[in-house]
Amino acid sequence: MRCPPAPRPYTPSPLRRRGRAAARRCQQQQQQQEQQQQQQEQQQQRPPLSSFSSFSFPSFSPPSLLGPPPSGGTTSARQRSLPGRLSAPLRAPPHPAALPCAALRRPRRHRGRRGAAAAAVWKKMSVSMHENRKSRASTGSINIYLFHKSSYADSVLTHLNLLRQQRLFTDVLLHAGNRSFPCHRAVLAACSRYFEAMFSGGLKESQDSEVNFHNSIHPEVLELLLDYAYSSRVIINEENAESLLEAGDMLEFQDIRDACAEFLEKNLHPTNCLGMLLLSDAHQCTKLYELSWRMCLSNFQSISKSEDFLQLPKDMVVQLLSSEELETEDERLVYESAINWVNYDLSKRHCYLPELLQTVRLALLPAIYLMENVAMEELITKQRKSKEIVEESIRCKLKILQNDGVVTSLCARPRKTGHSLFLLGGQTFMCDKLYLVDQKAKEIIPKADIPSPRKEFSACAIGCKVYITGGRGSENGVSKDVWVYDTLHEEWSKAAPMLVARFGHGSAELKHCLYVVGGHTAATGCLPASPSVSLKQVEQYDPVTNKWTMVAPLREGVSNAAVVSAKLKLFAFGGTSVSHDKLPKVQCYDQCENRWTVPATCPQPWRYTAAAVLGNQIFIMGGDTEFSACSAYKFNSETYQWTKVGDVTAKRMSCHAVASGNKLYVVGGYFGIQRCKTLDCYDPTLDVWNSITTVPYSLIPTAFVSTWKHLPS
Repeated sequence: MRCPPAPRPYTPSPLRRRGRAAARRCQQQQQQQEQQQQQQEQQQQRPPLSSFSSFSFPSFSPPSLLGPPPSGGTTSARQRSLPGRLSAPLRAPPHPAALPCAALRRPRRHRGRRGAAAAAVWKKMSVSMHENRKSRASTGSINIYLFHKSSYADSVLTHLNLLRQQRLFTDVLLHAGNRSFPCHRAVLAACSRYFEAMFSGGLKESQDSEVNFHNSIHPEVLELLLDYAYSSRVIINEENAESLLEAGDMLEFQDIRDACAEFLEKNLHPTNCLGMLLLSDAHQCTKLYELSWRMCLSNFQSISKSEDFLQLPKDMVVQLLSSEELETEDERLVYESAINWVNYDLSKRHCYLPELLQTVRLALLPAIYLMENVAMEELITKQRKSKEIVEESIRCKLKILQNDGVVTSLCARPRKTGHSLFLLGGQTFMCDKLYLVDQKAKEIIPKADIPSPRKEFSACAIGCKVYITGGRGSENGVSKDVWVYDTLHEEWSKAAPMLVARFGHGSAELKHCLYVVGGHTAATGCLPASPSVSLKQVEQYDPVTNKWTMVAPLREGVSNAAVVSAKLKLFAFGGTSVSHDKLPKVQCYDQCENRWTVPATCPQPWRYTAAAVLGNQIFIMGGDTEFSACSAYKFNSETYQWTKVGDVTAKRMSCHAVASGNKLYVVGGYFGIQRCKTLDCYDPTLDVWNSITTVPYSLIPTAFVSTWKHLPS
């Protein structure tokens, strides 16, 4: 019996297969439409996104997401602490943008297209979350927290320095000598304007990756500068200070230059002051230059014999030898220094001899020395111009010896070290005596009585004579008298009276003439004690003709102002104005133009102050206020700039000041009921005031002047 054949597998026809596939696609489309409809219904039931910004963070719990509370009627602690969790399951997961930030978790990283898609979704979610946070913060109260880490800058510099040492991310190589230093352009540009201009401009180095300094800077010095750039620290000592200053100035590391200058100021000495003078002049270190200059003037006897002096440039030698503050008791030292400097390099310097001879006060030399040594010097006899200068000085010398009139030539003018200090005062404010101040012995010696005692006068010295102008007498009458004291013959005489009687005025010497400025005069028709308003009138007295003339008036009338002369100009500082207020102005008189200007204002309104001149600097001290009474300033007569200096030792109002040699001296004054009993000295090199002696209690100083010690003999 044959077995029946096995049944064949069912194979649908092609038509039937296509029908079934179409049915499956239709079923899938229906399912997708149902899901989309469910999602739309769910979206309509949710609150809008903007409603979430009204909730305060972090207690964020939208009721539509958390569902109804439990049977207790309140939300559970877990629901309150986790506002992003759902308390009841929903049919579909909520939209990510509608959830609080705590409910969002960064998705796991997937590989392939699914991972890239997840990252894109997360990025979009992060942006939307930040915008939602900003919208929430904008509606709430302002709450700011400033975070600052004080050590952050140091830590960044430390890490940058570590990167430099490991040569990581460096983009420029500096060469100096035989060494190379990898650096970061950004760091160098941030520390130095030199590098900033180099890397940002059109220079060749802005495109190259290397900068070669060759031998213009020592490798060790460049390394110190780079260490400072990457650490803000550098060790300055006597061995590297000068080189660091030069390199810091060249590469415009201003902080390094200033720090080195300050170090050199503290280590200034007569043995190095000439070198510091040249260094500070080349690199515009103003304070170091002034201190070095003062030390050179004060120690000329020692520096003139040094090798550094012989190597000075001509202009510096001329400036030094011609200075009024050059401290030397014997002019022969100045003359011999000039000759030695010329002989040091005779072939190149012999042409400078006439200019150097004009800086020497030849008429102050002893007559025998002038005739036998100077006039017979071989260098001088070979040059016609030098010979003429010496012959002119001999004529001045003969005129002095024969007492034939007043000699105004510069070759016969003593330097300030050859001056004597005279103090005028009395037992009351009525001045009746003149005293000599011995600076070395630190004594105050009575010299002569004043023929006509007075108060509120002004005193000024010209040559060897002291001029007392105006003031008020014992009966308070305003005077126009002028009394002259000859310090050589120790006698008083009367000069021509002023054109206007005045008191409370100032006086100063300018080009061998005496000027009186401002003040008060007696008011017409009033009691003698009644003053007028502050005067504008300025008078000039010529000692040769013994005559007074009016010159240009002040811009504003003043009294009790500080009046001095400097750089061939008169200066009046502050004072009491016409309206009886303190005037905060500097008034300047130019003799050539015969007019007054106001080139600057005072740091504060001043009156009853004292002023004295050292070189081109005018020092102002004292005043009638709590602050100004103890303060001191210096005023540059060329640039019209003010600089604060060290305070005086005591508060002083109506004090008196004078310059002698390279120092300032201040005496007298009072503040309140307290009188100042000390004679103080100011050293501009050290910026320090010191009391050198005590004024007798019975003496009230009313004027302070400096005269020549003697006429050339």
